[in-house]
Amino acid sequence: ALKAALESLAEPVAVQITVLGTPAEEQGGGKIDLIKAGAFDGLDVVFMAHPSQENAAYLPDVAEHDVTVKYYGKASHAAAYPWEGVNALDAAVLAYNNLSVLRQQMKPTWRVHGVIKNGGVKPNIIPSYTELEFYLRAPSRKELSVLTEKVENCFKSAAVATGCKVEIKGGENDYYNVLPNKSLQKIYKENGKKLGIDFISEDAILNGLSGSTDFGNVTFVVPGIHPYFYIGSDALNHTEQYTEAAGSQTAQFYALRTAKALAMTALDVIFKPGLLEEVREDFREVKLKEEEQTNPVEPKKEPDVGEGACASH
Repeated sequence: ALKAALESLAEPVAVQITVLGTPAEEQGGGKIDLIKAGAFDGLDVVFMAHPSQENAAYLPDVAEHDVTVKYYGKASHAAAYPWEGVNALDAAVLAYNNLSVLRQQMKPTWRVHGVIKNGGVKPNIIPSYTELEFYLRAPSRKELSVLTEKVENCFKSAAVATGCKVEIKGGENDYYNVLPNKSLQKIYKENGKKLGIDFISEDAILNGLSGSTDFGNVTFVVPGIHPYFYIGSDALNHTEQYTEAAGSQTAQFYALRTAKALAMTALDVIFKPGLLEEVREDFREVKLKEEEQTNPVEPKKEPDVGEGACASH
């Protein structure tokens, strides 16, 4: 739609439109690999949209860290001589319970969820190997690093208690929280309302929680917008009911309406004087604030008087 609109002009406009297909958003972070490969170099603004249960120009998608934990014990006959074994399943269960206890001191916006992927082979054999996979989420990269340390201590203490060896491996690509861009969001909402889109309130956005996406990493490189759109169903994402609803004609209508709103927003960025610079300024300010929180500058220590310092009153 954007391409057709630009081609319909009497005089050509020097604008390049790039369509990027980005696989592996759910597992591996395809957009992060594309960032590393330079796919976003030279772009001024990036747009995408995600289906949901509501219409929102922005939702607070959070930072996320994958972790795989492997416990190594010693196999033995569970009935004849269990004292000869080192139970890796005990370590896995203790780790799971440690995290359950940790939840009492977790912030309401933190999330820790996972599975035991390997719990042993047979009931009469002390498990010598177990494996867990967990996702850790927090509103910012700074909070995520704090949560990660607490969670890893839960894994390590379970190994100490059982005598197992533990291997903790983080995922290759951490997902960053999505940085908001108020200028883009404002224009997108104005265009969406013209097309009949009914957006949720700001309070609902501020008080709500969302998932995680590799688009968050993109917003640290290029100004972007990641709106959510209603598909005509109250079913929850990642369910069979939502899959069925996403294939309906109603969902197609809402998806095309959202695409049109994005195209209109792109035209505004191209033709409205000063808008692109406002978008860039929002990007610089939000990114700087995020980086200051993640990597705070420690105050310089004043030298003690008598150690080469000069004191005055």
